[in-house]
Formats: sequence, C-alpha cells, structure tokens
Amino acid sequence: MVTVSTRAKEFRSFIVMDVMERAGALERQGRGIIHLEIGEPDFDTPECIREAGIKAIKEGKTHYTHSLGLPELREAICGFYLERYGVRLSPDRILITSGTSPALLLVFSAILEKGDEIIVPNPYYPCYPNVIEYSGGRCSFVDTREDHGFQFLPEEVAKELSSRTKAILINSPSNPCGTLLSAERMQKLLELGPYVISDEIYHGLVYEGKEHSILEYSDRAFVLNGFSKLYAMTGWRLGFVIAPEEFLRPMQKMQQNFYISASSISQYAGLAAIRDAKPDVERMRSIFDQRRQYMLTRLRELGFGIKVDPVGAFYILARADHISHDSYALAFEILEKAGVGIAPGIDFGTGAEGYLRFSYANSLENITEGLKRIEGFLENR
Repeated sequence: MVTVSTRAKEFRSFIVMDVMERAGALERQGRGIIHLEIGEPDFDTPECIREAGIKAIKEGKTHYTHSLGLPELREAICGFYLERYGVRLSPDRILITSGTSPALLLVFSAILEKGDEIIVPNPYYPCYPNVIEYSGGRCSFVDTREDHGFQFLPEEVAKELSSRTKAILINSPSNPCGTLLSAERMQKLLELGPYVISDEIYHGLVYEGKEHSILEYSDRAFVLNGFSKLYAMTGWRLGFVIAPEEFLRPMQKMQQNFYISASSISQYAGLAAIRDAKPDVERMRSIFDQRRQYMLTRLRELGFGIKVDPVGAFYILARADHISHDSYALAFEILEKAGVGIAPGIDFGTGAEGYLRFSYANSLENITEGLKRIEGFLENR
C-alpha cells in the first residue's frame, strides 16, 4: 500500500491561498469579490519587459541556460546593486532561480544540518517555517512588538542564540507588516555572529525612508530577491540569490538537480526589466503609495488599529481583536458576508493573531468598494 509521507501530510497550508480559492468558488457562483488578500501587483508586466520575452521566443532563445543563470543577467544585477546600494559584487556570487521560493529552499538546504536553527521574526511570511522545516531545520521564533513595527530588536534576538543557530532571517520591507528594519539594527544583528539571510523581495517599493541591503554592511550574508513584486512579473517566476562564494557551488548542484536552470525567456525579460523599466517602476510605486495612504486613513476610520504606518511593500497589518480574537474565522466571515478577501493574521504566526492583513495591490476603485463593504459588514454585525 502506498502511503503519503509524514513530511507531506504535516506540511501546513498557505492560508491566504485558501482564502483566495474560496473567493474563487464564490465568484464561480456569481458573487462579486474584492480581492484584498493577495500580494500580487494588479498591474500588467511593463511592455518593455513583455516585448523582451517575445523577442527571446522569436529569436529561439528557448533552451537551457547556464545553471547559475545568464551571465549578462548576473552582470546586470551586479550593476543594479552597485548603483542602488554602492555594493560591488562578483557575478560568481549570484544564482538565478525560478522565483524567490526556490531560492529559499536552496539557501536553507545549503546551510542547515538536521536540527539546526534559523531565528525567525514573529509575525513572519508563512512559507518561511515550512521551507526551513522541510530542509531539516528548526525555527526559533522571536516575538516582535507592534510599537516597533514588528521588526527585530537585536537584544531580543541575542537571547535566542544557541549553539545550533545558523542564521537570522530578516525581511525588510516586510510581509505582512510593510515596515522597514533600520540600518543600525541590521548592523547589530550582524554583530551577533550568525549569518543573516535578508529577504529583499520588496526593495524598490518604499514610500517613506530608505531600504538598506544587508550587503552594505557585510559579505557574510545571503540576499533573496526577485522580479515578481517590483516589476509586476509574478507569473514569470524569476528570482535570485546572492551568497558568500563558498555556497554557490553547493547551491548550483542542487539547482542542476531540482530545476536545471531558470526559464531562459524569463531571464531575457528580467534583463530588460533592469535596463529599461525604471519609468514603469516609478509609475507603479507612485500609484501604490496613493493606495497606501487612502487605505491607512479608511482603516483607521473603520476602527482598525495601526500603531506604525507601513512604508513599504503593499500590505497593512491592522489590529482587529476588538471585532474578534479569531482572525481565521473573521477573515472567512468577511469573505462570505461582505464579499471581500482579506488574509487572517494567524497565517503569519501567533504574533499576528487578532490582526488582519490588507493588501493594496488592487485598484483604488476596488479598494474603496472593498472597504465600503467592510464598513457595512461592521455596522450590521
């Protein structure tokens, strides 16, 4: 008899996807649903990027690439980090991946022995613990505080260090909170000793202040980044890892076995994104900021609690425990009764229970209608 492995059976679902899939079922019944649950830009991929992908297909650039990725794309990423952060990189430190999720798996697989620990902030992006545990590691969660924007306090992280700690994971701007980790705290985290793994997927989508790459302060760090959010390229599945050189060959071997290489077409499109899409990025960023400001104002008018304004990504984590202490049940109640999809806080860890995450990666018109529906829901509940 064939049985499902324990590892597969115990793998946790991504709750926001459950919300989205239930929303899809309601839409098939004829319901009009406003999607404020998903973290996907509503913009089409900029034309210059699409055209580069089409050109690659027409020119027959549809074969495997080098397993580390196109050399010219890795060179372009080096140029991007030099221009944006003043960081000089070698292309030999960069591995192009099929999105940032595979990059997570490669990094954790490369640094973890069974039972090793990664320090993870609570709240956190839901896939972090799943991939860490799948890779044989354990999560050491550090609770963060709302009045600090749910970002690490280095002194609290220091208390959790052990002989099994391999790395400290940071995400700035963060999902689900949209807040930034200061340069000073980054440097203090590096001083604690373990590697720092910096998820920088929302870099470039910052509306107040400035984001910093961990590579500005140390080479003893890993960067996870990609093209999905900044360039509205979620379906192209294109990301990358920047790592200390000694880790590249081990990760390359895993890439060769698991994925062979990232899509050639997507890589040529990514090259155009870096070279040509700056005006499109600025246009999208400006529109996201308008939505952010509107949503912050309306959520506060509706009684949701937000102590620290999010300044990056496209999320607002808002306190909703005055309505219900069960964020899972509340999110599905709002979906069923108001026709608005929202991510329950519990998807992001115990530190986000009692909260709801609202995404403003939707049009201002839809955001306005969605919050109007929530207002009616609250008045009649």
